[in-house]
Amino acid sequence: MTAAEEDVCALCGRPGGGRMEKHHLVPRLKGGKETVPLHPICHRKLHSLFTESELATAYNTIEALQAHPDVAAFISWVRKRPAGFHKRTRTAQRNGRGRT
Repeated sequence: MTAAEEDVCALCGRPGGGRMEKHHLVPRLKGGKETVPLHPICHRKLHSLFTESELATAYNTIEALQAHPDVAAFISWVRKRPAGFHKRTRTAQRNGRGRT
């Protein structure tokens, strides 16, 4: 991956804005090694929506993630924000990981 590719979010397609995180398409706990660059807000959104098992089995490609209705709605919303935009991500109640 080139430096230019690393400065574009693989999920929303916006420029990096200086700070990117690496997302394991298959979580490391499940043996994943391949990573893609994501904005922190995009990365947190994915982990608030899906369990590690869901990410490993059903949502282990960018295309599968983008096709999920909640992710598609988030992408539509976040694309209207500047690259460095940050907002607290609320965790999904069904995952039992925080408040909604």
